[in-house]
Amino acid sequence: MMRADVEQLPSWMRTALYATGVMNLVAAIGFMPASSAMRETAGLPNDVHPLYLMTVALFVGLFGVGYLRAAMAGKAERLFITVAAFGKLGFFSLLVWYWGGDLLPLRAPVLGSADLAFSTLFFSWLLGSRASN
Repeated sequence: MMRADVEQLPSWMRTALYATGVMNLVAAIGFMPASSAMRETAGLPNDVHPLYLMTVALFVGLFGVGYLRAAMAGKAERLFITVAAFGKLGFFSLLVWYWGGDLLPLRAPVLGSADLAFSTLFFSWLLGSRASN
């Protein structure tokens, strides 16, 4: 028996979770202190204390594992997807904000637009699955 807050995922949502899971794991590697070339390519700052980089890498990686786990299970808790949707929208918004303040190059929010796309998919699933309940 499935808990009420855990819902089956349609195949398109599972595909989105697999894709963003892999994307997050690659991004987590990019935030590790030794990956300055990846951050430079993405237009992200490099003059950051290693503790902050590893903290970001940890959280991005943990979410990546969570996305992959949900995709493999074929079901997800609404709270997890809600946090994910707002997190991805928030990260993209920060990239746009700092680009607008001339603190990041345009390539940062352009590359980060994948997070906007996944956020949109997650919100779509949340609204659609709620409507069908």
